[in-house]
Amino acid sequence: MKYNPNEIEARWQKYWAENGTFHAENNSEKPKYYVLDMFPYPSGAGLHVGHPLGYIASDIYARFKRHQGFNVLHPQGYDSFGLPAEQYAIQTGQHPDKTTKENIARYREQLDKIGFSFDWSREVRTSSPEYYKWTQWIFIQLFNSWYDKDADEARDIRTLVLEFEENGNEKVNAVADDAIPTFSAKEWKSYSKEEQERILLKYRLTFLAETEVNWCPALGTVLANDEIVNGVSERGGHPVIRKKMTQWSMRISAYAERLLSGLETIDWTESLKESQRNWIGKSVGASVTFKVKDSQFERNAVDYILSGDETNNHVIEVFTTRPDTIFGVTFMTLAPEHDLVAKITTPEQKKAVEAYVEATSKRSERDRMADVKTISGVFTGAYAEHPFTKEAIPVWIGDYVLAGYGTGAVMAVPCGDERDYAFAKHFNIPIKNIFGGVDISEEAYASKDNVVIDNSDFLNGLDYKQATKKAIEALEELGQGKGKVNYRLRDAVFSRQRYWGEPFPVYYVNGLPQMIETQHLPVRLPEVEKYLPTEDGQPPLGNASEWAWDTKNAKVVSNELIDDVTVFPLELNTMPGWAGSSWYWLRYMDAHNEEEFVSEEAQNYWQNVDLYIGGSEHATGHLLYSRFWNKFLKDRGFVNQEEPFKKLINQGMILGMSALVYRISGTNTYVSKNIKNNYETEGLHIDISLVNASDEIDIEQLKKWQPQFQDAEFVTENGKFFVGREVEKMSKSKYNVVNPDHICEEYGADTLRLYEMFLGPLEQAKPWNTAGITGVFGFLKKLWKLYFDDSGLIVNSNPASPEALKTLHKTIKKVQEDIENFSFNTSVSSFMIAVNELTAMNCHERSILEPLAVLISPYAPHIAEELWERLGHKESISAVPFPRFNPEYLIENNKEYPVSFNGKMRFTINLPLDLTVKEIENIVMADERTIKQLDGKTPNKIIIVPGKIINLVG
Repeated sequence: MKYNPNEIEARWQKYWAENGTFHAENNSEKPKYYVLDMFPYPSGAGLHVGHPLGYIASDIYARFKRHQGFNVLHPQGYDSFGLPAEQYAIQTGQHPDKTTKENIARYREQLDKIGFSFDWSREVRTSSPEYYKWTQWIFIQLFNSWYDKDADEARDIRTLVLEFEENGNEKVNAVADDAIPTFSAKEWKSYSKEEQERILLKYRLTFLAETEVNWCPALGTVLANDEIVNGVSERGGHPVIRKKMTQWSMRISAYAERLLSGLETIDWTESLKESQRNWIGKSVGASVTFKVKDSQFERNAVDYILSGDETNNHVIEVFTTRPDTIFGVTFMTLAPEHDLVAKITTPEQKKAVEAYVEATSKRSERDRMADVKTISGVFTGAYAEHPFTKEAIPVWIGDYVLAGYGTGAVMAVPCGDERDYAFAKHFNIPIKNIFGGVDISEEAYASKDNVVIDNSDFLNGLDYKQATKKAIEALEELGQGKGKVNYRLRDAVFSRQRYWGEPFPVYYVNGLPQMIETQHLPVRLPEVEKYLPTEDGQPPLGNASEWAWDTKNAKVVSNELIDDVTVFPLELNTMPGWAGSSWYWLRYMDAHNEEEFVSEEAQNYWQNVDLYIGGSEHATGHLLYSRFWNKFLKDRGFVNQEEPFKKLINQGMILGMSALVYRISGTNTYVSKNIKNNYETEGLHIDISLVNASDEIDIEQLKKWQPQFQDAEFVTENGKFFVGREVEKMSKSKYNVVNPDHICEEYGADTLRLYEMFLGPLEQAKPWNTAGITGVFGFLKKLWKLYFDDSGLIVNSNPASPEALKTLHKTIKKVQEDIENFSFNTSVSSFMIAVNELTAMNCHERSILEPLAVLISPYAPHIAEELWERLGHKESISAVPFPRFNPEYLIENNKEYPVSFNGKMRFTINLPLDLTVKEIENIVMADERTIKQLDGKTPNKIIIVPGKIINLVG
């Protein structure tokens, strides 16, 4: 009987689907275990062999936990809103919903073929109204909440209103907008409803604000920093500029400290935690305000009056971790986008400043942060006043300062900072030393240390910590500073000028946002004729003819009915891609609940994710937003766990082996790899399927592949044309993608699963090499032959030999340890060793082969199910207890002794370990080989160390 993976795998995949084998229960007496994969985005390209790596690992672990008696939740769904589907809709006119559903169908087909133990009964899709109803509901809860710094948690906005009504806002300690005026309870009650709403907007956890964003004109939308590469959009490579827009934002910054401290409570890799710490960016120091000097403006009093700025009370606020260096401040630098730039720039500098601001707007924040070599900036013409010395400090703008980080302004201390020093030297700005003295030399800069000895009365002779404390006290006394903890983490922009995203449950009355009542959710995405922004620059939803909210009838109606009395305009932006993926693990717990996003009962049982596996590209964005939303929902009593993911593992990437042909620059002539160094060439990627195992290509096939090669000339090596090879990320654009469907069709899904694990440690990147897969396929055929020959089943009920039991139990021990340590590659090696040993023993005993089938089941579930059934069992192998390791079978009862004569080993003898020294001596002396070696002589000495050596000395 031959091993036929295609037939076996199709049968068991059908069995699992029809019997709901992997459906989890919400009220089980078994202990729970929740295994989660990072949400896949269903692209039109489908899966390549790199995608299933993490899914296979999580599936092995989920199956292992089932064998251990756990009620395992291992769900799957789709992050199905997003820019790629919208761009495809713009190009082809096909509705994103249609292409998304087609892509999902393709993904599902591929995933099913690989044999994952997903609970598909809980599938969710972020683009489904039944799902985004609850994303909209969470947005409303955020809108109706504020962050109480005293309680260190989010609270219902009604508690804030009650405080305003009773005491005003003087005692409120909230995370809120800056510069909120103080008001009494009486004043609050005197405000109009509209005025009250405007004040509350400054406290809400989700709020409208004018924000610097990454605007991509070609795509007509705002992009997140991680959607921009080298200053252009990752999708399409379009230019991106910085632009101010009124956007919905979320106060994730309120949770900065909790996001930081929470990292100490979860089992994540240190590198992953460090990525989050760096993104949150906590620093301790002082906030310092510098007054802008009136006298430095080359404008007269009439200019001030005409500008509406008679008092000119402008101040520049900076955050510094080194307030002790304040006497070394030489100049100040503002971000080009800083609000003060336009207000304080002198007429003489206006043209240069505006040109610089315009140029900077075309560079992304990421590029500006990464560029440590370029020095650029412009003097505003304005000066600030030093808090202590009252000296005039020139105010510059420079793109190395970002508006969204800190205050968007820095006090430059060239004698203590490398970049400030380079800036000052570049623009010939006189540099003060740490003592507040005159210009310093490069030698003096190079020899600077962290000890501050200042010429002021209050910092003289103090060390760093003492000087910092004293400087802050002095600034507080002046009313120009205070001690402060600062975070790099900024509030998250939550608006996107896209069509294919969650609609906001928001309508506007007199320009103020109002929430649609939750019982009327979801607000469904409307139909539009075009997915591009409108002609007047509105987001794509501006193309919808029915996109107004009828408050009387609680439904979406025609825009023509807007009267601003009972019918009002709806929000035109949609939510970002991370909205739906910031809470999806909770919906899996209770996927079909129409009354709640997750019931208390389901949440109490599943609590949070025990194991989360996914790519390192989500180390900051997705994971920070997810943790933020989970903490918020915990604050408001909707969930009971502070952290969503207990343990998190980043799988490495499977890299593709690309093929390149080399074109002589400026020609249509291609040269074979080994002679390319004779020419000036450029490499072009070609389809790897055109290349054989010797890196040789059929030129005629290449000419048929793409038109550009039809009329090309080829310089060969002895009639052969060889290509170059390069290991890099799998990508359609590099033509190096390997389709898992082809592997499954030729070798079976079990072979694919084992091979992907065999490639190397889970967390490491590793290259794909299809040639190696035949060895794994051969292993499965060898495993099959332990159970079957050409006539059928050959398993017997004979007692197992000690050798076979030893092989089985050392494999049980190793595989269990490997799974628990996520060392799946070494497990595959153990299986191969075990099968080789059992084959050599001609082992066909049931007592060995039944547990062996269970042991390999998490890795190769189809063949394991087939073997289990053929052995006479009716239930699925997935629920069978995992084999228990018995250390007794690894205890050695015999010892293979080396027998030496005068220190030279001549033969070995197998003896029981419980023999006495005298018994060992008698057996050895009676052995024919000993008699032959002694040749009638009597040894002078016999050295025997039980369990170790036997040595006869002549």
